[in-house]
Amino acid sequence: MSNGEDGDGKNSIQVIARAAAILRALKDESEGLSLGQIADRVSLPRSTVQRIVGALQAERLVIAASPEGGIRLGPELQSLAEAARIDLAEMIRPFLQDLSNETEETVDLAVLRNDKMIFIDQIPGKQRLRAVSSIGEAFPLTTPANGKACLALMDDNEISKVAMREWKALGVKRDPKTLLAELQKVRKSGVAFDEDEHSSGISAAGIAFKDSRGGYYGISVPTPSTRFLKKKAILVKALARLSERIAKLLQTIDPV
Repeated sequence: MSNGEDGDGKNSIQVIARAAAILRALKDESEGLSLGQIADRVSLPRSTVQRIVGALQAERLVIAASPEGGIRLGPELQSLAEAARIDLAEMIRPFLQDLSNETEETVDLAVLRNDKMIFIDQIPGKQRLRAVSSIGEAFPLTTPANGKACLALMDDNEISKVAMREWKALGVKRDPKTLLAELQKVRKSGVAFDEDEHSSGISAAGIAFKDSRGGYYGISVPTPSTRFLKKKAILVKALARLSERIAKLLQTIDPV
């Protein structure tokens, strides 16, 4: 009797592991993958993949990528991930408050979702003239400081794909090489800048990090451009210290 139960348990664990492998294979594929492509990536028979994908679809963990076919991550999985992000945002909030107190400027926290930076928290600055965005507001990636910081964490091929999608949607033409050269500097310094690029009269410095689930977060300090140059060096040092604090926090949450 116990042997049969042990066997069932092992089979259940195997199915969960295979389902997890399929979900991970789809993680960075916003346009989806075919069943055959998934099978190749996870080294499983196509029939096995089809059966597991069917079960995942029933729970809305994966959905059809388009009417023509393909599979991508579904809204239920995104909802579960968002619940975890909110917890992380709450843990980081005291850090954001410290940064705002130190700089006397507004501090924003945003999460990358569907090629947009979505603002999920904000500490208003103490300055009379300050930059403020609305919670839930969506910013592009290639011009704001927090978006650039997130892009710098990706490889060049992914950056080019994301940037071209954004520019096509906005109806603008830009040279990917120029963006990649700028992001190479961001990788070295750890801090990205937006100097009157996204909004005229507003400049910002920002950093980004990833959680253990692969989620991208951006933290930015926007200021009126008339004040930005005087405070730029201060913001860079403060953001560097914040980046170290967050890295230590993430190690305690998800130790390597």
